[in-house]
Amino acid sequence: MSEVVASRYADALFQLGEDKANLEKLVEDFQIVHEVFLGHEQLNTFLKHPRINNEKKKQLLVEAFQGLSTDALNTIKLLVDRRRTEIIPSIIDHFIQLVNDAKEIAEATVYSVRELSDEERSQLEATFAKRLNKKGIKLNNVVDPSIIGGIKIRIGNTIFDGSVNGKLKRIERNIGIAN
Repeated sequence: MSEVVASRYADALFQLGEDKANLEKLVEDFQIVHEVFLGHEQLNTFLKHPRINNEKKKQLLVEAFQGLSTDALNTIKLLVDRRRTEIIPSIIDHFIQLVNDAKEIAEATVYSVRELSDEERSQLEATFAKRLNKKGIKLNNVVDPSIIGGIKIRIGNTIFDGSVNGKLKRIERNIGIAN
């Protein structure tokens, strides 16, 4: 149920951003909010506390997020009033997905043994943008030594596994089937 609610708020935010032509600013603002909400459990505890009135909660958020646009701040305050602060990260995820879909951009996570160079990143972005018929790909590089070598790319629910660890697991499965 909360996913449906989060999706509705995200749709409304997207419409607001399109109407005011400030989608990029909203994305920047809400990426900051997303990091803060995921990284500070105390904030979530404070916002859920029944004995703290909404005005104090909103005052804290206004002080914490001073540099944000008024649209972003008003959205957060509205969610406090409606006691929906626990779904803020989900709303932001849906909102960013809507913006990326509108721009024909996909987000991808690349797992590699070491940090990728700028040249490797741009080459992967170009290759997968063409492969997926997108105008661009935003790569997030995660260093994961467990893959041994190669890379593994996750785009949405699809995983492209070119890692040594993945190849070894496929060989192991094939040998298991043969016996």
